[in-house]
Amino acid sequence: MKRVLFSVGLAMLLWSARPAAAAEKPLVLDLWPDKAPGDKGDLGDEKVTMGKGEHPGIDQITNVSKPTLTVYRPAKETNTGAAVIIAPGGGYNVLAWSKEGVEPAEWLNSIGVTGIVLKYRVPRRADTPSGPSPQALMDAQRAISLVRSKAKDWDIDPNRIGMMGFSAGGHLTAWASTNDDKRSYEPIDDADKVSCRPDFAVPIYPGGVVAKDSQELSPEIRVTKATPPTFIAVAADDKGSSEGSVRLFLALKKAGVPAELHVYASGGHGFGLRPSDKPCSTWPARCADWMKAQGLLKKAAA
Repeated sequence: MKRVLFSVGLAMLLWSARPAAAAEKPLVLDLWPDKAPGDKGDLGDEKVTMGKGEHPGIDQITNVSKPTLTVYRPAKETNTGAAVIIAPGGGYNVLAWSKEGVEPAEWLNSIGVTGIVLKYRVPRRADTPSGPSPQALMDAQRAISLVRSKAKDWDIDPNRIGMMGFSAGGHLTAWASTNDDKRSYEPIDDADKVSCRPDFAVPIYPGGVVAKDSQELSPEIRVTKATPPTFIAVAADDKGSSEGSVRLFLALKKAGVPAELHVYASGGHGFGLRPSDKPCSTWPARCADWMKAQGLLKKAAA
């Protein structure tokens, strides 16, 4: 009991400390210089739902035709030089903006990491072939290349740029980290001349990584020895993500990719980073430990 109370108390302490770690107002920039490729832009106006109560910020976003990056930078004195592009979940229909975007970025700032929230295109376009949304992969690959091209300007190490995603965003993270050998759109500028491979991946309760009615990974999740080191967290009672997370870990292990998997007894789907009395709330601390062990949190070069 004391251990549980300590864990909850520590989580609350970390939670309350996060916003103070941000160095400045976040920078927002367009992902594409013009109209995003592979998109007719006929969804209508972007729609935003605001949160209530303890979480009054932007709750959800949908009808995204103009993807953006929102850059949260840590204080200069704590900056490690690492950066993480964050893909919120929402079933490729909406983006859980605050819970799985802004809050992870603020937590990353608290450990000296630049957090970059990717507003990728949702919902799925009706005129695209079956399977995961190709526009989302375009946006993820473009985001990785664009951030890497801005590394010097943002005090980021171009060799320590990772991707983190939740639920559908976890699927997008796994997808992007296993498909950097083929860009899903024609390069449009100098940013696309640099690699779109994340240096590490953090899929959290990823959905859809196992093919429907199958025991195999979905065909777009192409794990090879070139797949970056990966950290995975999921709850055992998450029927939609637990088995896929285990199979993703086993595929990584078979390919010789450094990977770490945490399966928590309970927590369901969508627990995010918010503190609770369940052990799944400790995954950010475990992720920070893993990042440190991987050499990702070393101090940025002066």
